[in-house]
Amino acid sequence: MGRRPRTKDQRPKTNAMRDYTKIDAWKLADDLAVAVYERTRTFPREELYGLTSQLRRAVVSVAANIAEGASRESKRDYLHFLYISRGSLSETRYYIHLARRLGYFGPQDEETLAAAASSTFARLHGLIRAVEKEAGTVRKLMAAATSALCLLLVHGP
Repeated sequence: MGRRPRTKDQRPKTNAMRDYTKIDAWKLADDLAVAVYERTRTFPREELYGLTSQLRRAVVSVAANIAEGASRESKRDYLHFLYISRGSLSETRYYIHLARRLGYFGPQDEETLAAAASSTFARLHGLIRAVEKEAGTVRKLMAAATSALCLLLVHGP
């Protein structure tokens, strides 16, 4: 039998599920999440539903979105989750800064976590660039617009 022409929705699958545990950016994000959880145990009790919760949710979102994106069929969907992960990492970096300003982190804790966040950011940035290059269709402007839209949807105006 002859093959029918493919429609846009019948594109071949690009990748089955990627093993996110082998992705360096995910490994660094996972380590950062553990470090944040360990260091926020000493935050004041009144911050349990405030900064402690916000910081923990943001840092967990970094690794979780890499993992979720890795399971997506298309590079475009994968990139979408990587952009969300990048936004969550930026949010995490701010909360680390704020915790230091409020006196919840000492200089050493802030320096350690900020360095880990920077390493994670660099590796995630490299992963995003590599996937963008593989996808071949995502332009810098489109990537920036997608990131901005994701942040707007997640955090509101």
